[in-house]
Amino acid sequence: MIRPAARFAPRRFPRQNVAPRRFASNTPNATEGAQKKAEDALASAQKYAGEAVAVGKRFLGPVGDKLGNALGSYRQPLVYNFSVAREFLKQVYVAERLQPPTSVHTITNAYSTIWSRASNPQYWREIARSGEWAKVGVYAVEAYGIYKVGEIIGRRSLVGYNLN
Repeated sequence: MIRPAARFAPRRFPRQNVAPRRFASNTPNATEGAQKKAEDALASAQKYAGEAVAVGKRFLGPVGDKLGNALGSYRQPLVYNFSVAREFLKQVYVAERLQPPTSVHTITNAYSTIWSRASNPQYWREIARSGEWAKVGVYAVEAYGIYKVGEIIGRRSLVGYNLN
């Protein structure tokens, strides 16, 4: 039996009257600060773009000229977007404290904590009881994924090794 299409249509719920939220993004200080940061990013992007073009021309020779001409008017937006992304990643790096550990004690402490938890059956019972096993599972899948991506990069091939 074929069912009518209207039966499979998504349900529509009435909209509730909710006042839109306003954030303090249009205050003069915030706007001026954001505009100044954008101008600084553009200036640094132009500076680095000039340096990159010079290095690229020296390294690539006539091929670099052809590549620069092929990009045409897209070159400036691409360079700007790459420099904004770089600055954004720098801020994330600093805010999330992603720098590598600076002492051997920190590294040995982390590994000893992992080993003591992994070898303790009481820890696993507590994880199962509290529901933390899902978080540990996600961490394990992330670690395995990072390992596999590293393998792919090391092999320079998605599957198997290039034997040429």
